[in-house]
Order: sequence, then C-alpha cells, then structure tokens
Amino acid sequence: MPSVANTDIGWRMEHTYARLPETLFSSALPVPVRDPQVSILNDRLARVLGINLSRTTPETLASLFAGNQLPGDFQPIAQAYAGHQFGGFTMLGDGRAILLGEHRTPAGNLLDIQLKGAGRTRFSRGGDGRAALGPMLREYLISEAMFALEIPTTQSLAVITTGEPVYRESVRKGAILVRVAASHIRVGTFQYLAATRDYTSLKALADYAIERHYPEIGDTPNKYQDFLWAVIDRQAALIAKWQAVGFIHGVMNTDNMAISGETIDYGPCAFMNAYDPDTVFSSIDHAGRYAYRNQPAIAMWNLARFAETLLPLLDSDSNRAIAIATETISESPALFDRYWLDGMRRKLGLQTPDSGDLELVRSLLDWMQQAGADYTNVWRDLSAGTMPAGHYYNQPDFQAWYARWQERLNCEQKPHSSIYAGMRIVNPAFIPRNHRVEEALSAAEDSGDLSPLHRLLEVLKRPYDATGGQSYREPPASECNYRTFCGT
Repeated sequence: MPSVANTDIGWRMEHTYARLPETLFSSALPVPVRDPQVSILNDRLARVLGINLSRTTPETLASLFAGNQLPGDFQPIAQAYAGHQFGGFTMLGDGRAILLGEHRTPAGNLLDIQLKGAGRTRFSRGGDGRAALGPMLREYLISEAMFALEIPTTQSLAVITTGEPVYRESVRKGAILVRVAASHIRVGTFQYLAATRDYTSLKALADYAIERHYPEIGDTPNKYQDFLWAVIDRQAALIAKWQAVGFIHGVMNTDNMAISGETIDYGPCAFMNAYDPDTVFSSIDHAGRYAYRNQPAIAMWNLARFAETLLPLLDSDSNRAIAIATETISESPALFDRYWLDGMRRKLGLQTPDSGDLELVRSLLDWMQQAGADYTNVWRDLSAGTMPAGHYYNQPDFQAWYARWQERLNCEQKPHSSIYAGMRIVNPAFIPRNHRVEEALSAAEDSGDLSPLHRLLEVLKRPYDATGGQSYREPPASECNYRTFCGT
C-alpha cells in the first residue's frame, strides 16, 4: 500500500465520481514501483492547476506521481466502462489507469487527475497494468501540441520512469503518465451500464455528466435529449478541428470518445504529411476503419451508440425514444459539415459564406491529393500573401485554382494583407511531424536523452509562429510503411 508522505503541493481534491453507484468503479491503489524518477514535468499545466511543484523535492514528486506516496485524503479508483473496439463490443475498464480524484483549480474548474500505467486493477484482464516510456512521452508530446493548436484535449502533467521493465514486443522502460482531463466519462461508460441494464445508475451517470459538463441544460424540459445533442455538437466541432490540421486519432473506439468533447488517448495517433484521405498509421487498423477520411463517419457511428444507451431516459415509450434518438442523430452529419466548412473557410481567409466555397475547398484538396502535396505546408504557404513557389505549385491546375481563390478573396472587401494575417493564426507552420516524434522518443528510450523532445516541444508550443525552427516544417523524405502502435 502506498505510504503517506508530505506531498502538499496544493492539491484541492474532491471525489465526486466516487459518490456515484459503485458499479461504475472499483477501489484501486497504485502498485508501488521500484525507483520512480521524474522524466518530464509540465510547469504550464501546473500553473493552471494552481499547484506548486517546488514545494517538495523531485524525489517526493516522483514518488507522488508514481503513486508510491499519496496524501491520506486521496480515494483512488479504477473506472468501469465498455466499448466497441473496431466494431466489436467488449466490457472493459481501467486496466492500467487509476483516478486519484478531481482537483479544483483556482478558476473553479473540476479536473480529473489520473495515473496511467499505475498497476493492475480489477479490470486488467490479465494485463500487467503498466506502461512503457515511449508511449507515455508520445501522449505528453501530442497532447501538448493539440493544446497549442487550440484543439480540446486531455493534458499531461508529468511522466515518471519507474525503474522497472515492461514487456511488450521487446523489453522497454516502464513509465507512468499523470493525465489531466475534464473527466474520463466516455461513450463506453454509458454503454457499460446499458449493457447491464442498470438504468438507475445510468440516470445517475447522465445527471452527473450534465451537471459537470453541461450545467446549462440541467433544468431544461427535455434535458436528456438536450444532453445527447450537446455531446453531438462538441464531438462534431472536435472532429472538424482534427480534420483541419490533418490529425488522425488511429483508435476511435467508443471507449476513446469522451463525453466532455476532449481528445482522449494518444496511442497510434499521427499527423498526415502528404494529403491522402485514405491515410492510416495505426498498426492494428488493417482495414482502414479509422482512416483520415472515415473519422467524421466513425464519430457519428459512435454517437449513435451513445444515443442507444440513452433510450430509457429519452422517453418511457420505447418507440418514441427511438424516434427522438433517430431524429437527433440524423442531424449530426450536417452539423459536422457546417463546422468543417466553417473551419476550411477560415483556413482560406474567407469570413463571409458563398455558395461556391465548398467546391473551392474540394478542388484544392483534390489537387493536393493528385500532386502529393504536403497538407500542412500548402495551407501555410497560402497564408504568405504571395503565389507559392515550388515544384508542385508550378502545375497549371494549381495556378488556375489560385486565380479563382484570389477572385473569391476580392469579394471579402478587406485588405488582402489583413486576410493573410488572419490565415496565419489558423494555419500552423508546425505540427508534430512523425519522423521528429520518433526521433525524440527513440533518443529518450534508447539513451535517456530528452533534449530532442524538449527542442520539439519548444517548437510545438508556438505552432503559428514561423520564425525559427525551419527544419521542423519539413516532411520526411519518405514515409512508406510508417506505423504507430497503441502502446498497451
């Protein structure tokens, strides 16, 4: 059992989730590790949380964030949930993650503090409950990049090495991630209760999620339908933002869709280089279920599964409940399309809508695919204010498109210099290029050298500032057969 230590760094912990029906969780103490050491700390996030990492020693911080030493008022639990994983339904749960509780920030926000890789729980299903250093640093890195890109995301407070090996495809260094989230309530959490037909607990969970994430609908006459629509709305906005920056999640199972609307779980994720809507990076996605082009449709499929769980709450008459859910879900593709087109207009510097905008965007994307053009760099090059130069920009198809776009910009009745300046704050110069990510992770895992990781983080903190770091804009010379792994 973890020992109690002087770990007062300013936690203001609450345990509201642990007051829900016990079927939703199980008590779970972190399993102590042999030699915890701080790998990386997130000072920016610590300031947001209002905690002071300098109040104690690095050794005590490592012990705290590894779960070896916890304050006496912590009530660690593992959460139960289910999930459709690549279309197949499974009863799941936190097999290697432990929720320490919820921390109240100085701004009044309630945020989950979770240890990922903290040891076996009741839901481990034969797993060792541990995590490897590389995947935990990947999550830290990508979540920081997503935050800087202003995409809703869970965040990472720290990565701690454990001094113990973990055994995957090879022997790897063990690590624990301290994850911070608006909550860890998932579509799969609702599926867990629906599968067990525990409708009393289902209502309690829905009421809790509404109070925590959507308090504005708590007193509406049709609050569960409003809840469904609110979750759909946030997810549609989220996926549109993913698509805008070429982010590919890689494992969009229902247990990886957060009710809060945050991006969660950075396993086999990556960013697209050359534009190809069929891009898949995940080593386990053999059929391309979660390819870039499929992400909007998969999100809607997941939300339909969420709607199914709410049927007992939508109406006591099952036929009316199905009609309500069906009508609500049927509106979600159009909602995503609006978010997506609005985002694409902003990337092209268009503030006022025009009926030809959709075709203008699609023809640019078609040209990108045919030319094998780099997705991120094309958007950024368009923001420069002059005709881009380079081998694929010399193509007649692009130059014809560019002329049409210039005519469209003239309709904005704004100085072009102002338009281009606006484009540069929505089209990043820097994304986590896959080869740079692998370079940083390999150095950290193989030789304990975190300097490439820190250099990359510094660039990614300012994705829209193109000054310096030019080499980080360059795509790899070749990315044939590049694959990412879930890290479990």
